Parts: sequence; C-alpha cells; structure tokens
Amino acid sequence: MAYSSVKEVFESIQKQLDEDPSKAKAVNGVYKFVVTGEGGGTWIVDLKADPPVVKEGEGDAQCTITVSADDFLKIVNKELNAQMAFMTGKLKIQGDMGLAMKLGQIL
Repeated sequence: MAYSSVKEVFESIQKQLDEDPSKAKAVNGVYKFVVTGEGGGTWIVDLKADPPVVKEGEGDAQCTITVSADDFLKIVNKELNAQMAFMTGKLKIQGDMGLAMKLGQIL
C-alpha cells in the first residue's frame, strides 16, 4: 500500500499497534516525528504506553526524527532508503540512536 499523506502513515501505525500491541513491547520507546513542509506536523509514537498510542502534537520523546513530508513519504513507501536519507542529511535523528535503529519494526 502506498501512502499519500503523513497523517495516513501515523493512522496506519496506530491501527497496527491496536491489532498487535506486542510490536510496541518489542521496541519499548517514545518517538517524536517532526515532519516539515506541506502536509507535515509533529507526531508522538509512545510505545511505552499501555495501550501504545500515536498522537499528533508535542511531547517528550527518547528519539526525535526530523524529516520533510516529501522524504518521509518516500521512506515509508520504500522509494528512499532511510539510512541513505540519514547519511545525506535528509533525515535527522536526536536522542537514542538505538531506538532509531528499531524503527523498521513499526514503520
């Protein structure tokens, strides 16, 4: 399934977590996604909460990912490799790098 909006991606993550909360337990962290540009926003993905929650808005996180809306959609649609995006500065990570490495388990 190709995603056409950032909101759609986060709604899909919440749906996956609702269906299988064990995915959250495997990661056990809190992420903040700062998605810039048109169609972006700030999202918190709290995989420590019971039940796990995905919400739009500000909050504390152990790992913050900053990326443009365009590049974010390319990454989740597998048109852009996340590691390549990081190495070329299109994706920025602050905080717990170990948690960043676990992102593939929920995206």
